[in-house]
This record gives sequence, C-alpha cells and structure tokens, in this order.
Amino acid sequence: MGSSSPAKYKPYNRSSIQRAPQWDRIPADLREAVDVVSHVLPFRTNQYVLDELIDWDRIPDDPIFRLNFPHRTMLAPDDYATLQDLLRSGDKQQLAKQIYVIRSRMNPHPAGQLTHNVPELDGEVVPGIQHKYAETVLFFPSAGQTCHAYCTFCFRWPQFVGGGPALRGPGRRGAGRLPQAAPRGDRRPDHRGDPMIMRTANLERYLEPLLSPELSHIQNIRIGTKAVGYWPQRFTGDPDADDLMRLFERVVAAGKHLALMGHYNHPAELRPAIAQQALRRIIGTGAVVRMQSPVLRHINDDPAAWRELWTLGVKLGAIPYYMFVERDTGARSYFELPLTEAYDIFRTAYASVSGLSRTVRGPSMSAFPGKVLIDGVPTIRGEKVFALQFLQARRGELVRRPFYAKFDPAATWFDQLVPAFGERRFFFEDEPSAEVPALVGKPLDVVGV
Repeated sequence: MGSSSPAKYKPYNRSSIQRAPQWDRIPADLREAVDVVSHVLPFRTNQYVLDELIDWDRIPDDPIFRLNFPHRTMLAPDDYATLQDLLRSGDKQQLAKQIYVIRSRMNPHPAGQLTHNVPELDGEVVPGIQHKYAETVLFFPSAGQTCHAYCTFCFRWPQFVGGGPALRGPGRRGAGRLPQAAPRGDRRPDHRGDPMIMRTANLERYLEPLLSPELSHIQNIRIGTKAVGYWPQRFTGDPDADDLMRLFERVVAAGKHLALMGHYNHPAELRPAIAQQALRRIIGTGAVVRMQSPVLRHINDDPAAWRELWTLGVKLGAIPYYMFVERDTGARSYFELPLTEAYDIFRTAYASVSGLSRTVRGPSMSAFPGKVLIDGVPTIRGEKVFALQFLQARRGELVRRPFYAKFDPAATWFDQLVPAFGERRFFFEDEPSAEVPALVGKPLDVVGV
C-alpha cells in the first residue's frame, strides 16, 4: 500500500468532490465538465482511487481518471451546451426535464437486459432474479446499494440515477432477498450495486441459505465486484475483512465453487501492493478470481494494456476470463470501438501471452440472444465476413454453432450486423424460440451482481 492510501473508505460524489485534496489539480474546464455531465450520468469515486490509481500528471488522458471522472464529450455537444446554460440560469424545473430527455435517449435497458427473464417459482414472480441462460441465475441483492466508485462506462448506470419510467421500467423493480430455503425476490426498490459494498454480516445472509442441502443443485456461486480494483481494503484491512475471508472459506468448505468475477479494466488497478495482497487473500480462501472487462476507447484500447493485465493477473493467481464489447448504452459513443478494431486488439494481445493467459475469451457481445463471440475476420468465397458464434445463448443448442455476418468496418454492436452471403436472416432467427428451463432442481450457477 502506498503511504498516502487511506485506511478508511472515503467516497466523493458531485456534491463533495470539491473537498478532495486533488480537486485543485483539475483544470477549470474539466471541473465544469464533471459537474455538467454528472447531472446525467452517475459520478462517485473514493480517496484510494484518487491517491493510488490516477496519475495526476497525465490527466485528463490517464485511463483511471477517465474511468472515474465524466468528460464533456460523453454527452452530445448540443446536450452539453443546453445543460450548461440551464445550470447557469438556475432553472431547476427545466433542468430536470432536460436531464430526463437525455437519459431516455441513452438506451437505459441495453438489449433488453433489464426487462426480460424474470422467472417464477411456484407461480410467484421473482423480480430479484434473472434467468436468461439455463445453467445460470442472476441474483440482485437488495442490500447492495452502490459501488465503491462508479465506472463512467457502466451499463448498469440507470440503477444509480432517477429519471421516471424510462429509467425505472418493470425490469428495474424488485431487488431480491433470500429467505432460508430458496433464491426468491421481493418487490422492494431495486438496488443493483456491488455485493462487496455490503458488510460481511449482510452478505452472509445471502450466501448461507445457498449452502443448505435442499439447494445442492446450486453448484457454483459467482460474485461480480469492482472492489478488487477500487477498494482492495475490503479484503485486507476493513474491520470485517477477516470475517469476509472466513465466510468465503465456509462457502468453499460446503462444496461450492466460489468465484469472484473481478472487474479489472486496466493493469493500473493491479499494480498497487494492496491490490495484490487482496487478490492473494481471496485465493487463499479456496475461492478463485476471474478477470473480465470490456474493451474501451480512452481506457484500454491498447494490446499492451491487456497483455500486462492478463500476465500480471495470472502471476498473482487470477484467471483471465472475458474481454467484452462495450454495451449499447450510456456514453457508448465515447467508449465504443468498431468490432474489427476490438478483434484486432484482442488477437494481438492474445498472441503475445503464454497459454496460461489464453483462458480469456473475446471479444464478446452480451446481446439479447446471448453472448456472441467475434471469432475472426476471414474471407470466404471472395467475401470478407465476421465469423461469429454463441458462447452462451438463451437456447443452449445454439452454442458454438458458427455463423457469419457481412463485414462492416463501422459496426460497433451486434444489431448493426447483417447476414453474410446474401442470406435474409441469421439461422437462429428462423428457428422457434424455446423456454428457459425451470429453476428448481437443475444444476445452477448463482451470480450475484
């Protein structure tokens, strides 16, 4: 840990960031952009990120600075100018209306991810759970109310802001609470944040029921977290960090596979000694850490960054898992890359690491039908195409079946692609849909996000 690293978690938001020691190091135009843009997109950081992860001599181009601090070009120029004028005028009513309009245009529910796949148990809707894939259930704990810091690209950004029905549709209701016997949900307001923001005693109330004999079909438990990068003290120095490690040990001892899905977006998040200590402590409990991130313009659109991330991660015991394509929501125009560029970054980085790092898959799009892998850009019968396949799908029979899309150098997301070779539709669009199998009794992964 660096000498300036705080022992106690200290967050900052739009109202309090002016009190951070580093605020005066930010030029006036960037400070204004933080204020304007954070009226639309959520902003939250903490003292550890400011002290240990940001290179203040490189702002605004430092990747961790861009991961945490909103930039003016995250909004369309006209939207930014309108908000700027309204803030100066003090017209709060018109400001609120304009914020709502802008947010509603930013695709708050990408690819239907937040409005579908709410299952039933015994005829009762369980809105705290999503069951998109047969083998996997996503559970959203009502106690995970926030994150240690917000990533400016986060596709779950609507959960941290208000904004009316466009941002609080039916898929935005009902974070779950686990009773003693089954993974159900309730109809409390949705608080989908990082589970590691919870105290260990709260997390224990979610995990312990999953260890009961009647839930033996739940074989794997995954916890998605950014705390490994933004607040590694959660696993080392927090008052209940030791309790957390003992909880992980109990889960593993109960015969479950426990995986922390560590959201590492840049190798800078792995370089501090405290971050490496956190990783070793987690792995020492018998849990595993899998590394995943989208590929992002301004952040990690460089094969060297991915090479360092995967290589250092493997050295510390983590498993490279996914390179994702940035989702079609929020400030996507700021972060997105053409699919062909994302593939080139992945291929170049993949070719430069040893086989131990080649557990990683990507670039992958978490689209409505499933996780679509870009597997190459070959030329077939004289036509340049994207070679694609499903790594995961709503219908399991689609997984690993190759298919092809016409090459488009400007395409950034799956819905911009069209079939190759003059085909009218992709093969899976003409096949009948299938219901996702029932929850109860089937071998499952439970994913807390």
